[in-house]
Amino acid sequence: MLQLKRIVETALYVNDLSLARDFYVRHFELEIMAESNVLVALNIGDQNTLLLFRRGASLETKYLSGGEIPPHDASGRIHICFAIDKSDLPAWEQRLHQADIAIEGRTQWPRGGSSLYFRDPDANLVELLTPGCWPIY
Repeated sequence: MLQLKRIVETALYVNDLSLARDFYVRHFELEIMAESNVLVALNIGDQNTLLLFRRGASLETKYLSGGEIPPHDASGRIHICFAIDKSDLPAWEQRLHQADIAIEGRTQWPRGGSSLYFRDPDANLVELLTPGCWPIY
């Protein structure tokens, strides 16, 4: 039976690539795996890749030596969620407070997990989630 294994990449589309890169690198201490004038690829826990694309820069097919990448882009307030350990939640709250990043919402999930919600520089909704929300996390 064919089965998807996991999400490898998640993309956010940003107005200012340098500002977005600095936000995610500074506040989440993410490693830059690749960078160009169109995108920044960030390492998420050695398991996933966060792609930051300059909005509008990928509206045409990109032809590479190994093939082609069809056009893509997005607008509006996109949502992304990062998994964190439950014991790290207070430290994350403190880090956000010290960086003057406003926490817009908090949720206690019926399974015992907790979420913090805040915005990145492009108003994308960023969530930090502890285990106990979904049956798989």
